[in-house]
Amino acid sequence: MKIISEDLVFGGRQLTVEHQSAATGTRMRVAVYLPPLAEDHEVPGVVYLSGLTYTEDNVTQKAGAQRVCAELGLAFIAPDTSPRGEGVADDPAYDLGQGAGFYVDATQTPWAPHFRMYSYICEDLLTLIDGLPADREALGLTGHSMGGHGALTIGLKNPDKFKSLSAFSPIVSPSNCPWGEKALGAYLGPDKTKWLKHDACALLDDGATNPETILVDQGEADDFLEAQLRTGLLIDACDRAGQKAEINMRPGYDHSYFFIATFIEAHLRHHAAALTSQAIHACGDS
Repeated sequence: MKIISEDLVFGGRQLTVEHQSAATGTRMRVAVYLPPLAEDHEVPGVVYLSGLTYTEDNVTQKAGAQRVCAELGLAFIAPDTSPRGEGVADDPAYDLGQGAGFYVDATQTPWAPHFRMYSYICEDLLTLIDGLPADREALGLTGHSMGGHGALTIGLKNPDKFKSLSAFSPIVSPSNCPWGEKALGAYLGPDKTKWLKHDACALLDDGATNPETILVDQGEADDFLEAQLRTGLLIDACDRAGQKAEINMRPGYDHSYFFIATFIEAHLRHHAAALTSQAIHACGDS
């Protein structure tokens, strides 16, 4: 792990780090906020997955998570959205290629050699976290838009790795929206049965659940709501599966980081409460 930059924020340290990923075969960048409490011992952490076109910097600079993380004693870990660099495949469109990894392991040419963001999040990023004063056994997962899709699907499939789960404006059923159909078709091929392993609604229908309540916030003035995000499908899927969920439709809010900045504190407190409760329960069981 190489530290690229370091700044003092609310008494904690805001880092940008770079590390080699076995999954993507590239160097990957990650923004990491370590609260003051992390100077003395390990702290719980929240992994944040960004949306289309974004890097590790956007949430760090726009969401205002550091103040709340400093108060709660949470690490905040935000990886880049895709592999990048020389020799990494790309596409002229904003919704495919670099900046648009969709948190899947690609099987199709030319994406397969590097676009393995599912394995990166579930394996290499956790190895990076092992080298930080963050407790790998007390991690939550959240994300926005494409990253909300990543958070829901990865969290539902890996409740042992990510103990709490939330999302902002997630793509809830990429099998049933233009963004998802384009990306999953390119990365995974035309067999739509393979797409369902990366579709939150399909996973819920197939029995995947998270033991904690899933928190979702969605703006009602979001231009992408009807065609791309389709939050109603998630509400119905959670009902069918018996998945505990708090899905808030927010009048007047759109898809921007102003929306995320408004509700980031509620999400961080949601994760802190779940992770702290589980830690207390684990101590009691031991």
